Amino acid sequence: MINLPQLVADFATALRETDARRPQAVSSTGRAYQPGIGPHTERHTLRLVAEELVALDPAYQEYSLDVPYPGPGRQRCDWCLGSPSAWDWAIEAKMLRLFGDNGKPNDNMLTRVLSPYPAHRSALTDCDKLASSALPGRKAVLIFGYDYDGWEMDLAIVAFEALARRRVDLGDRHMATYDRLVHPVHQRGRVFAWEIAGRPIELPPL
Repeated sequence: MINLPQLVADFATALRETDARRPQAVSSTGRAYQPGIGPHTERHTLRLVAEELVALDPAYQEYSLDVPYPGPGRQRCDWCLGSPSAWDWAIEAKMLRLFGDNGKPNDNMLTRVLSPYPAHRSALTDCDKLASSALPGRKAVLIFGYDYDGWEMDLAIVAFEALARRRVDLGDRHMATYDRLVHPVHQRGRVFAWEIAGRPIELPPL
């Protein structure tokens, strides 16, 4: 089974390789963004990276996207590696992209990482979802995104860890970098991942 540090390093390599082919995202209104992996949606980026990982290493060839969680409800897990009978990894992935294709700030992006409200489907509430799920195998939260001068990911990642450790048993941080990307705004970034173990922590009342 692929360990989490190797998965993070391979994810960064696959993102960089995908970007080198200059993929071009298109908005919901049909407007083409500038070439590069940066403007693609979270879901599309994950699909492109998963496909590239298969080309880089056959160990990634068994995977599924949007896997239903066991039990009632419509919740789905972003990315599962291995066999459905016993996944090697069940991974929830979130993108942190603080600027848009035009170089203007995405003011609501931190909600996707730090919001404590389930309706926002953040990386923070993904921790709870994984920890309480009956999905077989090991579980992890992965955050990938882009760094900008004066707007690096560090503060958001530290805040996420502080909040997540109050809710679940959060493992060690694993990180890999990518740079020299082709988009003029989204030129460099990092991928982070943590294993989630145990059940959610019961928070005391205020």
